Amino acid sequence: MWQTVWKAARGEHRGKLLGVLFGIFCGFLYLIVGFWDMLIFTFIIYVGYYVGRCIDDKQIPFNIRPFWIWLTKQWRGFK
Repeated sequence: MWQTVWKAARGEHRGKLLGVLFGIFCGFLYLIVGFWDMLIFTFIIYVGYYVGRCIDDKQIPFNIRPFWIWLTKQWRGFK
């Protein structure tokens, strides 16, 4: 049974699996260092899952253009 689950996870949901594993790795790293609590750990895992899901769906995880437009409207330099 676990072999079937593992094959399905590696095949159809590879990006999600890698994203969650990377999130868990980063989360444990920050927990061991001692600066972050469990809420940040959960957030890191969710971000890893989100990026993995976007990779599986062949979408761009973060669209930087709207953020850049907003940022340039907010900060107009030293005018």
